[in-house]
Amino acid sequence: MAKVKIGDVVARISYNKDIFFKIIDIKEELRLAVLKGLNVRVIADAPIDDLVIPSPAEIRSYKRDYIKNSNECLERIFYRRELEKQKRFLRRVNDSGGNSSFDVPGVVLHVDGDEEYLNLCITTYKQLDIQAYGICLAERDQPKKMHKLLVEHNPDILVITGHDGLEKNRRDFNDIASYRNSKYFIEAVKAARRYEPSRDDLVIFAGACQSHYEGLLRAGANFASSPHRVFIHALDPVFIIEKVAYTPIDKIISAKDVIDSTITGIKGIGGIETRGKFREGLPRSPYE
Repeated sequence: MAKVKIGDVVARISYNKDIFFKIIDIKEELRLAVLKGLNVRVIADAPIDDLVIPSPAEIRSYKRDYIKNSNECLERIFYRRELEKQKRFLRRVNDSGGNSSFDVPGVVLHVDGDEEYLNLCITTYKQLDIQAYGICLAERDQPKKMHKLLVEHNPDILVITGHDGLEKNRRDFNDIASYRNSKYFIEAVKAARRYEPSRDDLVIFAGACQSHYEGLLRAGANFASSPHRVFIHALDPVFIIEKVAYTPIDKIISAKDVIDSTITGIKGIGGIETRGKFREGLPRSPYE
């Protein structure tokens, strides 16, 4: 049995150490630890007796795989962007005599129940040249604050995320009570749709690990997790939103194209056809 404390990185023996977690609370009277995914958006309980502390080498290897997957996604994005830029340049030479243009990607409001993951996402938005407002807000508080945040920031794209997961010993995937936070995400999406009903004018991604996918789409999300109730990568919302933010407004993005831009893939992310949010401006001011 591992001697563990809050802040330790651990894995679950009964799950063959498939995912690494950080301990965020210990319920001594129940001999339970509350765990947060190291790179997936899930909160889980586990018996302390089921936990093992991975070796430093195992943790380094786990983090290295996470960084590798993230970097591969970023490389694909930058390669795609370069091809798109070249196409726009050739079109501009023909249409406007080569005057320099400027890019106006969609603006993002990212509401996240986890401050650590929020900061990681905001850093990645900056890498991707996307203007994003980040708000850390507990999942249960997101529905009642949603309208105020939308009025304040007036985004093109909204992310509603944090942590989720199936409650222990609950396996009725259709029952919203089986999920830790899906009910809050669903209510937050409904509040956003009362503010802006059009799925073209406000594009919404909602959900986290194992979230009630069907309920989120019915509430009005364009994209959601998790169709197969699997864990999703911490940065998957960013990679979904980048595709929307940089697809021209006269183009429709297929759900497959958005899913292909993620790390988790089709078992963790799904959605509907959605119009892009990217606009090209002309000419660029000489005073910028």
